[in-house]
Amino acid sequence: MQAIILAAGMGKRLGEYTKNNTKCMVEVNGVKLIDRVINQLAKLHLNRLVLVVGYEGQKLKDYIGHRYDDILKIEFVDNSVYDKTNNIYSLALAKKQLCEDDTLLLESDLIFEDSILQMLVVNPYPNLALVAKYESWMDGTVVKINEFNEIVNFVPKEAFDWSEADKYYKTVNIYKFSKKFSQNVYVPFLEAFTKVMGNNQYYEQVLRVITHLHQSNLRALPIRPDQKWYEIDDVQDLDIASTIFSSGETKYHEYHKRYGGFWRFPNLLDFCYLVNPYFPTKRMRDEMRANFDTLLTEYPSGMFVNSLLAGKYFGIKQDYVVVGNGAAELIKIVMEEHTGKKVGVMFPTFDEYPNRLKPEQIVPFISHKDNFSYTVDELMGFFGDKNISLLLLINPDNPSGQYIQKKDVLRLADWCKEKGINLIVDESFVDFTDGYEDNSLLHNDILEKYPDLMVMKSISKSYGVPGLRLGIFASSNKELIARIKKEVSIWNINSFGEFYMQIFGKYENDYKRACKLFREEREKFFNDLQAIPFLRVIPSQANYFLCEVTDKYTSAELTQKLIEHDVIISNCSLKRNMGGSGKQLIRLAVRDRKDDEKLVNILKSL
Repeated sequence: MQAIILAAGMGKRLGEYTKNNTKCMVEVNGVKLIDRVINQLAKLHLNRLVLVVGYEGQKLKDYIGHRYDDILKIEFVDNSVYDKTNNIYSLALAKKQLCEDDTLLLESDLIFEDSILQMLVVNPYPNLALVAKYESWMDGTVVKINEFNEIVNFVPKEAFDWSEADKYYKTVNIYKFSKKFSQNVYVPFLEAFTKVMGNNQYYEQVLRVITHLHQSNLRALPIRPDQKWYEIDDVQDLDIASTIFSSGETKYHEYHKRYGGFWRFPNLLDFCYLVNPYFPTKRMRDEMRANFDTLLTEYPSGMFVNSLLAGKYFGIKQDYVVVGNGAAELIKIVMEEHTGKKVGVMFPTFDEYPNRLKPEQIVPFISHKDNFSYTVDELMGFFGDKNISLLLLINPDNPSGQYIQKKDVLRLADWCKEKGINLIVDESFVDFTDGYEDNSLLHNDILEKYPDLMVMKSISKSYGVPGLRLGIFASSNKELIARIKKEVSIWNINSFGEFYMQIFGKYENDYKRACKLFREEREKFFNDLQAIPFLRVIPSQANYFLCEVTDKYTSAELTQKLIEHDVIISNCSLKRNMGGSGKQLIRLAVRDRKDDEKLVNILKSL
């Protein structure tokens, strides 16, 4: 068996990376694509490798030189008109070699794990196209296959139908052709096709013609969902591939530096970011989808309408609420309102708040209890003689999940009112608490009784819509609300977020059911995690558990172990004022039963 790699293209979409080099010279995590694939092919003990070169071909030849002479015989075929032809012509230039042996045909912009080539070689069927179940990140040729893995159609880009996407498989652009298939089927069709259609085509188009025959002799070989591969066409592809094929500390860093966007990695289980796994329901999503075209092509409303919708959403007056592009936008503005003033902060906490303050502004209260809890009496005792203008309370707390009862929070509000201290309560996770319907401070009478009380709430968390970027800030201090409204841009919320707030009322009962389902799952997950011998699980009223790693691993080591299983968690020992506790701490989000069981099984295996 031999291999043929098509490496003649210019790779213009990679910009500076291919300005003076062909695509296969691009590095992923410090290793050039061509070095990686040659070493992978060498393990298969092939008779030879044929490289079809074109753009900057001499540089590639010089780079390879004789460095692989002891492990693989390498030959070159030159495409001198690489800028006027496409890969069908590059393959046609190597048709003589193609007919001389069974062949692995690859494109040069691929990165994949070793097992992918192994499964192709050991499969007894002689003519195979490696395919992967279609995902939204994929681009290029897709196929349809039947129950026997026979390819029934190659679907070109112009014929792609999103309504059929769940039936598609993406070609990985790695093929196995038998010598007989190349001689008697593929090359004759290739010659006829190029004679009629010219050389500015793709070699898959020949396969498309062949599959229309009743006896095409070409089958698909689907790779497993856990097998890694990526096609690198542009700089974002390169970035994603670098993340997928990273390892150890680098892999953890590569994921975390993104602050989300994990939908680009469909095999990644995200136990780091915190959302409701049971809302929105399919019925609500269907309504959003049905209005997609209108929402995409129409301008959203301004703050007047959006604050009206938010007021309706939470049952408070329009003048008491401002809508943000996520709570993060509002946190920044509110913290800037207190520039130069002292702010009381309970640690550990959600770092977005203290990150918006200068170190000298922060008056820290640090809980030293095993579960990082604190009481209202402890807070009043500590801050009683501190000259603070603002007190911050995350309730339930992030990352501990500790919850202070509403009656006690109101007692704290009375104390702050008497002391002339502004109190901000972030209740982004309050809907996960037991009896949540009565736990919120978002009521007109409460806001009016405490003019210096401010309530922040992220809609991303309990409502499960982080992609919409919605949050609200509420206070009966109309001057403050009006001032903040002027700080945000006129269209800080897009049409999708606005429409979601508009229709939410129809789905409130669904939301209540979702919160009930969540609390049931949290209890099951808590019991499952307690069975892990090296974890101490801290009870939580939020949608996550803070856990102490008591044995076998440090929090960093456990985080690394899990990322190698494509599971990402939060290493809380890195958080401010937590590492000093001497404890090894992680935070695990609560997801649905399937995902939670998968994580528990991985932890048991460790």
